[in-house]
Amino acid sequence: MSKNYQNLVMQATKPFALGALLAASLSVAAQANPSTVNTDSAELPLQPYKATYTAYKWGDDVGEANIELSKLGDQQYSLIYTSKVSKFFLSDKRSEHSIFTVNDNTVVPSEYYYNRSGTGPDKELKVTFSHQGQGKIAVENGETFDWNGEFDNQIYRIDLAKQLAEGKTSLEYHFVNYRGELRHYGVQVVDEEVLSLPFGKIETVKVKLIRDSNKRETFAWFAPSLNYTLVRLQQFKEGDEQGDIKLKSFQTQ
Repeated sequence: MSKNYQNLVMQATKPFALGALLAASLSVAAQANPSTVNTDSAELPLQPYKATYTAYKWGDDVGEANIELSKLGDQQYSLIYTSKVSKFFLSDKRSEHSIFTVNDNTVVPSEYYYNRSGTGPDKELKVTFSHQGQGKIAVENGETFDWNGEFDNQIYRIDLAKQLAEGKTSLEYHFVNYRGELRHYGVQVVDEEVLSLPFGKIETVKVKLIRDSNKRETFAWFAPSLNYTLVRLQQFKEGDEQGDIKLKSFQTQ
């Protein structure tokens, strides 16, 4: 195998850091630290919607992602994320499905499902949240944790929209990620920007995700005019862009 061909293969696999970016950072999620949440203020903006995003790598369109919020019944909701990206001979298809309720203006997770297929190993995950007694988080074929208010891997966006609407600029989130592990991230507002997206020109609030490791930098943009829906996500690892997704369409339901 030639050195040039080896380099091509190594570069080609990087978009599937993009697949992980879409699942882990687009949906990187959690419950806000209870000490930072004021549940007596702004209402949760739970207007059902569907948002579609274009995924880019090296400036090329490499796929699409979708987020859909639906109401299932009285105070019960569904949040579904899907993505499909491909580059050269590689492909990555992912989905996440959260079922949750809203009690006293607070998001309460119930069930979470994750599925990944394509180049490399396939993976499935199911997490259930029991609120009886002291509360438990059960990862199917994995660990069981005490539930202390953590979210699943994606429904933090419901709470984050509320916090941004209230003018919060610094938040902490605790969550179970798509690998079934407990994690903690911070969210820091860094700027306000007007973006030109496939969707059109829109005013946004830009935030940075704060991790324990400084190898990766992730920035996200949320639009106040769309109930603080995510409209762009960009991630770097050691200065190299791993991916960039931008809002293409948005419909309320």
